[in-house]
Amino acid sequence: MASENESVFKKRSSQKTVNMEKGGPSKDHTSPGWQGGVSTKFLQNFKGDFDIKIHKMDKDEMVFDMIGIDPAVANAFRRILIAEVPTMAIERVFIWENSSIIQDEVLAHRLGLIPIKADPRRFQEMDDPDNENNLTEDNTLVFKLKVKCEKKTDEEMAAELASAGGKEVKKYKHESVYSGDLKWFPNGDQDKLFAGEDIVKPVVDDILIANLRPGQAINLEIMCFKGRGQDHAKFSPVATASYRQLPKVTIDEPVTGSKAEALLGKCPMNVFDIEDIEGVQTAKVARPRQCTMCRECTREKDWDQHVRLQREDDHFIFSIESVGMLPPQVLFTEAVQILKQKCEDVSKALGEDDKA
Repeated sequence: MASENESVFKKRSSQKTVNMEKGGPSKDHTSPGWQGGVSTKFLQNFKGDFDIKIHKMDKDEMVFDMIGIDPAVANAFRRILIAEVPTMAIERVFIWENSSIIQDEVLAHRLGLIPIKADPRRFQEMDDPDNENNLTEDNTLVFKLKVKCEKKTDEEMAAELASAGGKEVKKYKHESVYSGDLKWFPNGDQDKLFAGEDIVKPVVDDILIANLRPGQAINLEIMCFKGRGQDHAKFSPVATASYRQLPKVTIDEPVTGSKAEALLGKCPMNVFDIEDIEGVQTAKVARPRQCTMCRECTREKDWDQHVRLQREDDHFIFSIESVGMLPPQVLFTEAVQILKQKCEDVSKALGEDDKA
Protein backbone atom coordinates (compact mmCIF):
# COMPACT_ATOMS: atom_id res chain seq x y z
CA MET A 1 0.00 0.00 0.00
CA ALA A 2 1.29 3.45 -0.86
CA SER A 3 2.77 5.64 1.85
CA GLU A 4 1.49 9.06 2.87
CA ASN A 5 0.85 11.39 -0.06
CA GLU A 6 2.20 8.81 -2.51
CA SER A 7 0.16 8.61 -5.69
CA VAL A 8 -0.85 5.11 -6.75
CA PHE A 9 -2.68 6.13 -9.90
CA LYS A 10 -2.09 8.71 -12.60
CA LYS A 11 -2.14 12.26 -11.39
CA ARG A 12 -5.06 14.41 -12.28
CA SER A 13 -4.66 17.05 -14.95
CA SER A 14 -7.31 19.49 -13.76
CA GLN A 15 -9.56 20.22 -10.79
CA LYS A 16 -13.13 21.49 -10.63
CA THR A 17 -14.77 23.45 -7.85
CA VAL A 18 -18.20 24.00 -6.36
CA ASN A 19 -18.94 27.51 -5.09
CA MET A 20 -20.06 27.51 -1.44
CA GLU A 21 -20.24 31.29 -0.89
CA LYS A 22 -24.03 31.49 -1.05
CA GLY A 23 -24.70 28.30 0.86
CA GLY A 24 -24.34 25.57 -1.75
CA PRO A 25 -23.20 24.53 -5.23
CA SER A 26 -23.47 27.26 -7.81
CA LYS A 27 -26.40 26.85 -10.19
CA ASP A 28 -24.29 27.82 -13.21
CA HIS A 29 -22.07 24.76 -12.79
CA THR A 30 -20.18 24.32 -16.04
CA SER A 31 -17.41 21.87 -15.19
CA PRO A 32 -15.93 20.10 -18.23
CA GLY A 33 -17.72 16.87 -19.05
CA TRP A 34 -20.95 17.82 -17.31
CA GLN A 35 -24.20 18.46 -19.18
CA GLY A 36 -27.43 18.92 -17.26
CA GLY A 37 -26.02 17.12 -14.22
CA VAL A 38 -24.87 14.10 -16.26
CA SER A 39 -21.15 13.38 -16.71
CA THR A 40 -21.01 12.59 -20.44
CA LYS A 41 -17.21 12.34 -20.50
CA PHE A 42 -16.84 10.49 -17.23
CA LEU A 43 -14.91 7.51 -18.59
CA GLN A 44 -12.37 9.63 -20.45
CA ASN A 45 -11.85 11.97 -17.49
CA PHE A 46 -11.69 9.06 -15.07
CA LYS A 47 -8.86 7.34 -16.93
CA GLY A 48 -6.77 10.48 -17.01
CA ASP A 49 -7.61 12.12 -13.72
CA PHE A 50 -8.25 9.41 -11.13
CA ASP A 51 -5.79 9.48 -8.24
CA ILE A 52 -5.57 8.19 -4.67
CA LYS A 53 -3.40 9.73 -1.96
CA ILE A 54 -3.18 8.15 1.48
CA HIS A 55 -2.84 10.53 4.43
CA LYS A 56 -3.31 8.18 7.38
CA MET A 57 -3.44 4.42 7.74
CA ASP A 58 -3.26 2.14 10.77
CA LYS A 59 -4.94 -1.08 11.84
CA ASP A 60 -8.22 0.67 12.65
CA GLU A 61 -8.51 3.77 10.47
CA MET A 62 -7.63 4.94 6.99
CA VAL A 63 -7.94 8.47 5.60
CA PHE A 64 -7.23 9.08 1.93
CA ASP A 65 -8.08 11.37 -0.97
CA MET A 66 -10.00 10.12 -4.00
CA ILE A 67 -9.48 12.52 -6.90
CA GLY A 68 -11.14 12.63 -10.29
CA ILE A 69 -14.41 10.77 -9.58
CA ASP A 70 -18.11 11.60 -9.52
CA PRO A 71 -19.98 11.89 -6.20
CA ALA A 72 -22.04 8.84 -7.21
CA VAL A 73 -18.91 6.67 -7.31
CA ALA A 74 -17.68 7.94 -3.94
CA ASN A 75 -21.12 7.23 -2.46
CA ALA A 76 -21.13 3.76 -4.03
CA PHE A 77 -17.93 2.90 -2.16
CA ARG A 78 -19.42 4.24 1.09
CA ARG A 79 -22.61 2.18 0.73
CA ILE A 80 -20.72 -0.97 -0.21
CA LEU A 81 -18.40 -0.64 2.79
CA ILE A 82 -21.35 -0.28 5.16
CA ALA A 83 -23.73 -2.85 3.72
CA GLU A 84 -22.10 -5.27 1.29
CA VAL A 85 -18.61 -6.28 2.44
CA PRO A 86 -19.21 -9.62 4.23
CA THR A 87 -17.98 -10.53 7.71
CA MET A 88 -18.43 -13.29 10.27
CA ALA A 89 -20.80 -12.53 13.17
CA ILE A 90 -22.69 -14.34 15.90
CA GLU A 91 -26.01 -15.56 14.50
CA ARG A 92 -27.18 -18.46 16.71
CA VAL A 93 -27.10 -18.60 20.53
CA PHE A 94 -28.06 -21.79 22.37
CA ILE A 95 -28.55 -20.99 26.05
CA TRP A 96 -28.35 -23.97 28.40
CA GLU A 97 -28.27 -21.97 31.63
CA ASN A 98 -28.74 -18.30 32.44
CA SER A 99 -29.42 -17.37 36.04
CA SER A 100 -28.20 -13.79 35.62
CA ILE A 101 -30.52 -10.80 35.81
CA ILE A 102 -30.34 -10.37 32.01
CA GLN A 103 -33.14 -12.01 30.02
CA ASP A 104 -32.18 -14.64 27.44
CA GLU A 105 -33.26 -12.46 24.49
CA VAL A 106 -31.25 -9.45 25.69
CA LEU A 107 -28.23 -11.64 26.40
CA ALA A 108 -28.38 -13.12 22.90
CA HIS A 109 -28.66 -9.63 21.38
CA ARG A 110 -25.63 -8.38 23.33
CA LEU A 111 -23.61 -11.37 22.20
CA GLY A 112 -24.64 -10.85 18.57
CA LEU A 113 -23.11 -7.36 18.52
CA ILE A 114 -19.65 -8.55 19.63
CA PRO A 115 -17.35 -8.29 16.57
CA ILE A 116 -15.49 -11.48 15.73
CA LYS A 117 -11.95 -11.40 14.31
CA ALA A 118 -12.14 -13.95 11.50
CA ASP A 119 -11.26 -13.46 7.84
CA PRO A 120 -14.62 -13.82 6.01
CA ARG A 121 -12.86 -14.49 2.69
CA ARG A 122 -11.95 -17.94 3.99
CA PHE A 123 -15.56 -18.92 4.69
CA GLN A 124 -18.57 -19.79 2.55
CA GLU A 125 -22.06 -18.40 2.98
CA MET A 126 -24.81 -20.56 4.45
CA ASP A 127 -27.52 -21.69 2.04
CA ASP A 128 -29.89 -23.02 4.69
CA PRO A 129 -28.77 -22.42 8.30
CA ASP A 130 -31.79 -24.35 9.64
CA ASN A 131 -30.46 -27.56 8.09
CA GLU A 132 -27.86 -28.97 10.47
CA ASN A 133 -26.33 -31.00 7.64
CA ASN A 134 -25.16 -27.73 6.07
CA LEU A 135 -23.04 -26.75 9.10
CA THR A 136 -19.39 -27.35 8.20
CA GLU A 137 -15.97 -26.02 9.10
CA ASP A 138 -16.13 -23.94 5.90
CA ASN A 139 -19.17 -21.90 6.94
CA THR A 140 -19.50 -22.04 10.75
CA LEU A 141 -17.53 -20.92 13.78
CA VAL A 142 -18.41 -22.17 17.27
CA PHE A 143 -17.80 -20.41 20.58
CA LYS A 144 -18.78 -21.48 24.07
CA LEU A 145 -19.28 -19.48 27.27
CA LYS A 146 -19.41 -21.25 30.61
CA VAL A 147 -18.90 -19.09 33.70
CA LYS A 148 -20.11 -19.04 37.29
CA CYS A 149 -19.68 -16.37 39.95
CA GLU A 150 -17.88 -18.02 42.87
CA LYS A 151 -15.79 -16.85 45.79
CA LYS A 152 -12.07 -17.09 45.21
CA THR A 153 -9.99 -19.37 47.40
CA ASP A 154 -7.49 -17.93 49.86
CA GLU A 155 -4.64 -19.10 47.63
CA GLU A 156 -6.14 -17.34 44.58
CA MET A 157 -6.66 -14.13 46.56
CA ALA A 158 -3.08 -14.21 47.86
CA ALA A 159 -1.67 -14.72 44.37
CA GLU A 160 -3.73 -11.88 42.90
CA LEU A 161 -2.89 -9.51 45.77
CA ALA A 162 0.80 -10.21 45.25
CA SER A 163 0.59 -9.32 41.56
CA ALA A 164 -1.89 -6.43 41.91
CA GLY A 165 0.65 -3.95 43.21
CA GLY A 166 -1.63 -2.56 45.91
CA LYS A 167 -4.71 -2.34 43.69
CA GLU A 168 -8.07 -3.63 44.88
CA VAL A 169 -8.79 -7.26 44.05
CA LYS A 170 -12.30 -8.65 43.57
CA LYS A 171 -13.33 -11.41 45.96
CA TYR A 172 -15.42 -13.30 43.42
CA LYS A 173 -14.58 -14.88 40.10
CA HIS A 174 -16.59 -13.79 37.06
CA GLU A 175 -18.33 -10.89 38.81
CA SER A 176 -18.25 -9.38 35.34
CA VAL A 177 -18.40 -11.48 32.18
CA TYR A 178 -16.50 -10.07 29.21
CA SER A 179 -16.11 -10.94 25.54
CA GLY A 180 -12.68 -12.37 26.39
CA ASP A 181 -14.46 -15.17 28.29
CA LEU A 182 -15.79 -16.55 24.99
CA LYS A 183 -13.83 -19.67 24.05
CA TRP A 184 -13.42 -20.71 20.42
CA PHE A 185 -13.94 -24.41 19.67
CA PRO A 186 -12.37 -25.24 16.27
CA ASN A 187 -14.12 -27.67 13.95
CA GLY A 188 -12.24 -29.96 11.57
CA ASP A 189 -8.97 -28.34 10.47
CA GLN A 190 -9.87 -24.84 11.67
CA ASP A 191 -7.24 -24.96 14.41
CA LYS A 192 -4.58 -25.42 11.70
CA LEU A 193 -6.04 -22.88 9.27
CA PHE A 194 -6.48 -20.18 11.92
CA ALA A 195 -3.36 -20.20 14.04
CA GLY A 196 -0.98 -17.54 15.33
CA GLU A 197 -2.07 -14.03 14.35
CA ASP A 198 -5.03 -15.48 12.42
CA ILE A 199 -6.59 -17.17 15.45
CA VAL A 200 -10.35 -16.65 15.71
CA LYS A 201 -11.44 -14.56 18.70
CA PRO A 202 -13.49 -11.49 19.63
CA VAL A 203 -11.93 -8.30 18.26
CA VAL A 204 -11.52 -6.97 21.81
CA ASP A 205 -11.66 -8.81 25.12
CA ASP A 206 -13.19 -6.12 27.34
CA ILE A 207 -16.75 -5.84 26.01
CA LEU A 208 -19.05 -6.32 29.00
CA ILE A 209 -21.62 -9.07 28.50
CA ALA A 210 -23.18 -9.37 31.97
CA ASN A 211 -22.63 -8.82 35.70
CA LEU A 212 -23.13 -11.83 37.97
CA ARG A 213 -23.75 -12.21 41.68
CA PRO A 214 -22.48 -15.19 43.75
CA GLY A 215 -24.09 -18.42 42.56
CA GLN A 216 -25.30 -17.04 39.22
CA ALA A 217 -24.06 -18.74 36.06
CA ILE A 218 -24.16 -18.57 32.28
CA ASN A 219 -23.67 -21.60 30.03
CA LEU A 220 -24.25 -21.24 26.29
CA GLU A 221 -23.01 -22.11 22.82
CA ILE A 222 -22.65 -19.72 19.89
CA MET A 223 -22.54 -20.18 16.11
CA CYS A 224 -21.10 -17.56 13.74
CA PHE A 225 -22.09 -17.34 10.09
CA LYS A 226 -21.06 -15.15 7.17
CA GLY A 227 -23.32 -12.21 6.36
CA ARG A 228 -23.58 -8.60 5.19
CA GLY A 229 -24.56 -5.33 6.78
CA GLN A 230 -27.63 -5.07 4.57
CA ASP A 231 -28.97 -8.14 6.43
CA HIS A 232 -28.09 -6.91 9.93
CA ALA A 233 -25.89 -4.13 11.32
CA LYS A 234 -23.79 -6.64 13.27
CA PHE A 235 -22.27 -7.81 9.96
CA SER A 236 -21.14 -4.31 8.97
CA PRO A 237 -17.30 -4.22 9.02
CA VAL A 238 -17.04 -0.46 9.59
CA ALA A 239 -17.87 1.75 12.53
CA THR A 240 -18.13 4.52 9.96
CA ALA A 241 -17.34 5.09 6.30
CA SER A 242 -17.72 8.68 5.18
CA TYR A 243 -16.49 11.21 2.68
CA ARG A 244 -16.54 14.95 2.15
CA GLN A 245 -15.45 17.21 -0.66
CA LEU A 246 -12.08 18.91 -0.27
CA PRO A 247 -12.56 22.52 0.92
CA LYS A 248 -11.02 25.29 -1.17
CA VAL A 249 -10.56 28.50 0.82
CA THR A 250 -9.38 31.58 -1.05
CA ILE A 251 -8.54 35.08 0.18
CA ASP A 252 -9.57 37.33 -2.72
CA GLU A 253 -8.63 40.64 -1.15
CA PRO A 254 -5.67 41.01 1.23
CA VAL A 255 -6.59 40.85 4.91
CA THR A 256 -3.99 42.71 6.95
CA GLY A 257 -3.29 44.17 10.37
CA SER A 258 -6.11 43.99 12.90
CA LYS A 259 -8.40 42.38 10.31
CA ALA A 260 -5.94 39.51 9.95
CA GLU A 261 -6.01 38.98 13.72
CA ALA A 262 -9.82 39.12 13.64
CA LEU A 263 -9.94 36.51 10.87
CA LEU A 264 -7.77 34.15 12.91
CA GLY A 265 -10.12 34.56 15.85
CA LYS A 266 -13.21 33.87 13.76
CA CYS A 267 -12.16 30.42 12.51
CA PRO A 268 -12.74 27.62 15.07
CA MET A 269 -10.83 25.10 12.94
CA ASN A 270 -7.56 27.09 12.77
CA VAL A 271 -7.56 27.25 8.96
CA PHE A 272 -5.78 30.61 8.74
CA ASP A 273 -2.34 31.86 9.74
CA ILE A 274 -0.56 35.20 9.67
CA GLU A 275 2.64 35.83 7.75
CA ASP A 276 4.84 38.90 7.48
CA ILE A 277 4.84 40.27 3.93
CA GLU A 278 7.18 43.23 3.60
CA GLY A 279 6.53 44.23 7.18
CA VAL A 280 2.73 43.88 6.94
CA GLN A 281 0.92 41.23 8.97
CA THR A 282 -1.18 39.42 6.33
CA ALA A 283 -3.62 36.55 6.70
CA LYS A 284 -3.06 33.41 4.63
CA VAL A 285 -4.81 30.05 4.17
CA ALA A 286 -2.63 27.50 5.95
CA ARG A 287 -4.79 24.42 6.59
CA PRO A 288 -7.74 24.30 4.14
CA ARG A 289 -8.40 20.57 4.79
CA GLN A 290 -9.52 21.45 8.31
CA CYS A 291 -12.29 23.74 7.06
CA THR A 292 -15.82 22.51 7.88
CA MET A 293 -17.60 25.24 5.89
CA CYS A 294 -19.11 26.68 9.06
CA ARG A 295 -18.85 30.13 7.40
CA GLU A 296 -17.88 31.90 10.61
CA CYS A 297 -15.22 33.72 8.61
CA THR A 298 -17.81 35.22 6.22
CA ARG A 299 -20.79 35.60 8.55
CA GLU A 300 -20.27 39.27 9.35
CA LYS A 301 -20.98 42.01 6.81
CA ASP A 302 -18.50 42.46 3.92
CA TRP A 303 -16.28 39.55 4.97
CA ASP A 304 -17.50 37.53 1.97
CA GLN A 305 -15.68 40.09 -0.17
CA HIS A 306 -12.39 38.97 1.38
CA VAL A 307 -12.83 35.23 1.86
CA ARG A 308 -14.32 32.81 -0.68
CA LEU A 309 -15.40 29.27 0.29
CA GLN A 310 -15.63 26.52 -2.30
CA ARG A 311 -15.36 22.75 -2.59
CA GLU A 312 -13.51 20.71 -5.18
CA ASP A 313 -16.32 18.79 -6.89
CA ASP A 314 -14.14 15.82 -7.91
CA HIS A 315 -11.86 15.60 -4.86
CA PHE A 316 -13.13 13.61 -1.87
CA ILE A 317 -11.60 13.08 1.56
CA PHE A 318 -12.59 9.52 2.42
CA SER A 319 -12.45 8.05 5.92
CA ILE A 320 -12.82 4.36 6.83
CA GLU A 321 -12.93 3.26 10.47
CA SER A 322 -12.85 -0.51 10.79
CA VAL A 323 -14.64 -2.38 13.57
CA GLY A 324 -11.64 -4.70 13.65
CA MET A 325 -12.59 -7.79 11.64
CA LEU A 326 -10.36 -6.67 8.76
CA PRO A 327 -7.90 -3.77 8.33
CA PRO A 328 -9.39 -0.70 6.60
CA GLN A 329 -7.18 -1.03 3.51
CA VAL A 330 -8.43 -4.59 3.00
CA LEU A 331 -12.03 -3.42 3.40
CA PHE A 332 -11.55 -0.80 0.68
CA THR A 333 -9.98 -3.37 -1.63
CA GLU A 334 -12.95 -5.67 -1.07
CA ALA A 335 -15.34 -2.77 -1.81
CA VAL A 336 -13.53 -2.14 -5.10
CA GLN A 337 -13.88 -5.81 -6.07
CA ILE A 338 -17.60 -5.79 -5.23
CA LEU A 339 -18.20 -2.64 -7.30
CA LYS A 340 -16.21 -4.16 -10.16
CA GLN A 341 -18.36 -7.30 -10.03
CA LYS A 342 -21.52 -5.20 -10.06
CA CYS A 343 -20.31 -3.39 -13.20
CA GLU A 344 -19.48 -6.69 -14.90
CA ASP A 345 -22.92 -8.07 -14.04
CA VAL A 346 -24.65 -5.01 -15.49
CA SER A 347 -22.48 -5.09 -18.61
CA LYS A 348 -23.23 -8.77 -19.10
CA ALA A 349 -26.97 -8.22 -18.62
CA LEU A 350 -26.99 -5.38 -21.13
CA GLY A 351 -25.12 -7.54 -23.63
CA GLU A 352 -27.67 -10.33 -23.26
CA ASP A 353 -30.49 -7.80 -23.76
CA ASP A 354 -28.87 -6.57 -26.97
CA LYS A 355 -28.64 -10.12 -28.29
CA ALA A 356 -32.29 -10.76 -27.41
